[in-house]
Amino acid sequence: MARHLITSAIPYINGIKHLGNLVGSQLPADLFARYQRARGNEVLFLCATDEHGTPAELAAAKAGKPVAEYCAEMHEIQAEIAKGFRLSFDHFGRSSSPQNHRLTQHFAGVLAERGLIREVSETQMYSPTDGRFLPDRYIEGTCPNCGFEDARGDQCDNCTKQLDPVDLINPRSVISGATDLEMRETKHLYLCQSQMKDELEAWIDSKTDWPVLTTSIAKKWLNDGDGLQDRGITRDLDWGIPVKKGTEDWPGMEGKVFYVWFDAPIEYIACAQEWVEAGKGADWERWWRTDKGAEDVTYTQFMGKDNVPFHTLSFPATILGSGEPWKLVDYIKSFNYLNYDGGQFSTSRGRGVFMDQALEILPADYWRWWLLSHAPESSDSEFTWENFQASVNKDLADVLGNFASRVTKFCRSKFGEAVPEGGAYGDLETKLITALTEKVREYETHMSANEVRKAATALRAAWVLGNEYLQEAAPWSTFKTDPEAAAMQIRLALNLIRLYAVISAPFIPDASAQLLTALAADGEAWPDDVAAALETLPAGHGFVVPEVTFRKITDAEREDWQARFAGRRD
Repeated sequence: MARHLITSAIPYINGIKHLGNLVGSQLPADLFARYQRARGNEVLFLCATDEHGTPAELAAAKAGKPVAEYCAEMHEIQAEIAKGFRLSFDHFGRSSSPQNHRLTQHFAGVLAERGLIREVSETQMYSPTDGRFLPDRYIEGTCPNCGFEDARGDQCDNCTKQLDPVDLINPRSVISGATDLEMRETKHLYLCQSQMKDELEAWIDSKTDWPVLTTSIAKKWLNDGDGLQDRGITRDLDWGIPVKKGTEDWPGMEGKVFYVWFDAPIEYIACAQEWVEAGKGADWERWWRTDKGAEDVTYTQFMGKDNVPFHTLSFPATILGSGEPWKLVDYIKSFNYLNYDGGQFSTSRGRGVFMDQALEILPADYWRWWLLSHAPESSDSEFTWENFQASVNKDLADVLGNFASRVTKFCRSKFGEAVPEGGAYGDLETKLITALTEKVREYETHMSANEVRKAATALRAAWVLGNEYLQEAAPWSTFKTDPEAAAMQIRLALNLIRLYAVISAPFIPDASAQLLTALAADGEAWPDDVAAALETLPAGHGFVVPEVTFRKITDAEREDWQARFAGRRD
């Protein structure tokens, strides 16, 4: 049994996430976790809410709530929405947990002891009107690169250029709108990434199987301009993990907190500790400590391309720099952006379809299938309502749903609600089993390699084989002249529904469960032997005709949704 540690990039706490966030990390991570479990492997799938930094403070202020209260409420909301999308986390933690506080402070102390943290006196934006320093996201202004007027102090949403607040033209306070900003001196801690450049580069070079997107971004940050730079890991904020060296105070750092991008990846490890302390599991160290058994673990991370620099450089610098036997990531699956109807999804700008809204419209499987089958792997992709309607209607309703409906209803009308006996297979059935075996093996190859769109294509092709068989075998015609042969064809087709339910479960878990329930079958046995799998339901096995597995989306519905979600969330 292989062991797979799987983490999804942890979503910011500042509001409900959109479909682009979902397909860029959590959903493909869930697909991989479900697949590995289905193959009988041991899986620990972790995620959490990212609760520190300026986004949390700003969102709480906008909601008129204390930040701790806001974060607790939003964690519960995000956890419920994750359940709605059937994200099968073993634990959904919080970066504000006591476990993450302790572990972040531990890493800081160890890194300091090893000479990998230095103190820097620098000037930062200060707002006399607000009476405080303004970290990056507390400042907006005009982007010097593209002219976008609402660029943030850390990044421009329009051109995606990384920025510092001092780069902005006409900067203003997000809190008060004040423009009388001035530069004042403050002291912060920096992680000495530059000292680890060679070690990090050698480690990245060893990952020859990583996606080009992941490696190219990492290399860009390593070698562009002056090369890998030291990075500030503290902020002048009220909300966050207090700066300490382990359990000791850090002189000169009173009132400061660790930068969210320092503590957020550490939450992956802390989340496993939370999992144990919540009574859901035992021995988190066998997943995270190579001296405790984690050397046998394959660790896969999922994230959008904007998160890649922190996971290929900053977090590994923390792990490697500690000198302690922590598990490093083996494979980073990164994604491009999913755009929305000619523009970008944006949580901060409120543009696009958000996860709660999507579930109000249709069940999770409709969205899971479209998002995964259109995952932005090799390039950015775009959500349009026309494409969504076409994919749901053709793939889910016409191909898979229609097959299950036709087979079960025909069997009920001619043989009753039990698997018929029939005779031996003929050439047509042998041909189907051969083609289906080839397609299932192809599907497995793509799933194991995290090739999401290719896996979806192979899965749909497997569904199509069943429909083509049904059309060619035509049991409704065969029944008129040879009822025994028709019974054999339907016995095979009923078993094929079960096989489809099993292999489709990582993509569409609810529909798969519905079909297995209707067939009174379990989905535990993966079809390593397709021919044997098609004999699972014996003659006489009872079933019921399932409710409509997938319904079609009408033109009127599509037009209504286009109008309702024209680009801004109220």
